[in-house]
Amino acid sequence: MTKKIFYVAIAVVALLAISRLGHTARKPAAVAIPMDAADIAGVVTSSKGPEAGVWVIAETKDLGTGYRKIVVTDDQGRYLVPELPKANYTVWVRGYGLVDSPKVPAIPGKPLDLKAVTAPSPKEAAQYYPAAYWYSLIHIPPKGDFPGTGPSGNGISDRMREQGEWIEMTKTDGCEGCHQLGDKSTREIPSSLGAFDSSVAAWERRIQSGQVGSTMLSRATQMGRKRVLEMYADWTDRLKAGELPPVPPRPQGLERNVVVTEWDWAGPKDYFHDEISVDRRNPSSNPNGLVYGVHENSTDLLTILDPVKNTMSQIPIPVKPGTPQAEPEAVLEASAYWGTEPISTAKATAHSLMMDSGGRIWTAAATRQRDNPDFCKQGSSHPSAIAFPLKQSSRQTNFYDPKTKQWTLVDMCASSQHLMFGEDANNTLWFSDPGGDKVGWLNTKMYLETHDQQKSQGWTPFILDTNGNGKRDAYTEPGQPSDPTKDTRIKVGFYGVSPSPVDGSVWGTVLGFPGAIVRLNPGPDPAKTALAEIYEVPWNNPKAPVQGFSPRGMDIDRNGVVWTVLASGHFASFDRRKCKGPLNGPTATGQHCPEGWTLYRTPGPSFKGVDERIGSADSNYYNWVDQFDTFGMGKNIPIATGNDTDSLAALDPATGKFVVLRVPYPMGFFAKSLDGRIDDPKAGWKGKGLWSTYATRAPWHMEGGKGMTSKAVKFQLRPDPLAN
Repeated sequence: MTKKIFYVAIAVVALLAISRLGHTARKPAAVAIPMDAADIAGVVTSSKGPEAGVWVIAETKDLGTGYRKIVVTDDQGRYLVPELPKANYTVWVRGYGLVDSPKVPAIPGKPLDLKAVTAPSPKEAAQYYPAAYWYSLIHIPPKGDFPGTGPSGNGISDRMREQGEWIEMTKTDGCEGCHQLGDKSTREIPSSLGAFDSSVAAWERRIQSGQVGSTMLSRATQMGRKRVLEMYADWTDRLKAGELPPVPPRPQGLERNVVVTEWDWAGPKDYFHDEISVDRRNPSSNPNGLVYGVHENSTDLLTILDPVKNTMSQIPIPVKPGTPQAEPEAVLEASAYWGTEPISTAKATAHSLMMDSGGRIWTAAATRQRDNPDFCKQGSSHPSAIAFPLKQSSRQTNFYDPKTKQWTLVDMCASSQHLMFGEDANNTLWFSDPGGDKVGWLNTKMYLETHDQQKSQGWTPFILDTNGNGKRDAYTEPGQPSDPTKDTRIKVGFYGVSPSPVDGSVWGTVLGFPGAIVRLNPGPDPAKTALAEIYEVPWNNPKAPVQGFSPRGMDIDRNGVVWTVLASGHFASFDRRKCKGPLNGPTATGQHCPEGWTLYRTPGPSFKGVDERIGSADSNYYNWVDQFDTFGMGKNIPIATGNDTDSLAALDPATGKFVVLRVPYPMGFFAKSLDGRIDDPKAGWKGKGLWSTYATRAPWHMEGGKGMTSKAVKFQLRPDPLAN
């Protein structure tokens, strides 16, 4: 057993009174910091005394891939970086109200006091603030400008009916579905784009850059290009003139117990969409095992991290001949970073992935051209095709078996994007399809036994039981007049998808404004018996105690409560058990259960001139529920991605308070997925943690600029800031 080294930090002077940046009151501080030979510990002080709630970063390039570990100081400025692999490190201090301290060399096992550097000015301090604090300075058009009057009027599209829709598109359902806004790369205009007569012209050129230029331009047009460009030009002009953001709070309470570990993985052109470390139904299923990630439109690679050996590797994802490339090979306008080089080359476009009980890695990925095989189409004898034939699918599925190191491509009729295993005997894998109007599934037990992809899969449209007789009948099509004798098909597609562990129902989010969640009860023969229920987010609903809009990610807890993040700046739960009225019939069409919703305002600043209740400047792409206490805050803790605040936000539903898990370095942490794993249930906090990744579509926007790579990130929660 490693021999303990005891390091005594002796304070010579008393401490300053607590400030909002975290300095503590002066008091004697002769306290021992127990250290192992694998730790680095000491005290952080500045000219103002010990610095509480600041980060100490230890980084090395001596291992198989880049590695860093980050901790927070306690209320006396003490820190302990635990369990470092043997290597040479550079260590420094970062914190709000500071500028980075000089990087000093260090090795584990030796104490190290650090001198923090107080920021010489508010401007220099602000360079370390998360993007949302800068983005909060943008001026959202006032309520009175909606609905828009078009390009010849106020510049807002006449499709923008109210301010909430603009906020939705200003955040996750617009640009921030791919990258941060407000980081240094986006709050300044790159000089490499050239010279322009105005900031409006600079922004118009900017949003046409690279392979996704046409997509960015389309988003602006959807909102009203004239007003969008004016809004962003005004923002960057004011920042250039010296306007500064509000000051973020330093970590407090449990936030000071967080340990963040990072590993470099993939290349500087590769962005991640999702990672997976475990069968999420059994968090102990892959102890100390490999972590996997996929790159969507970027590259056709499965990236693999070995967190024990501290190495990463990549293997190609196969596709059939003729599979089209996802992104255009030509660029609309040259990128400020990559010129006219088409850097996104994926055909498989592996979007999301899950691990099964056998350790196989399943992905939602394209395996072929879009035209479906005949068994999916009109005239087929397949039960789902008889009920709802499908001509095309954009993504199918495949899986990689680490034991055989082989890929298997599985042809699917229904498109896939996110995927999630149910807890049924068939290990059913459910797929979302946000651009479609059906949901698909694969009986993986049957497929692995028979390899019969046709019999193992199915799909169904979404049918509301509007005649209220409790079974699926003939239905009216979307847009047709209602018929009291029939059911009603609704044209929706799941974005997030999650089967309930309580009753086997399948839930999903519906994008848009105000957006909705949908419950699917498969019944005994889903192609024929599945019935849906739709619950819109309460908006402009006088019966609703809460108001919000536009869900995106979602997950479900062990009690069957659905959790989703909203563009209105809320983390929302929906509990169907609270509904007072009928859940089917002619009135059960969306706004019939406002009492089922509970909304929690997410942390962070609000946009200027917007109701604070709906104006959060942070963007929350996805969320996950820690059903099995893999982090340490308890079971069924919902966690949202803080995509513009470099963070994950863990909510304690009992108190309604958030614990912000900040990743301070490199700035630009932008998660899309996360999961939790227990490596050793007997090891306490050391034996478990959350896993995520930098999933920004533009890693060159991260701190460090072009050449920076994504990072795999592990979060752990110690019992106190000095635990080792």
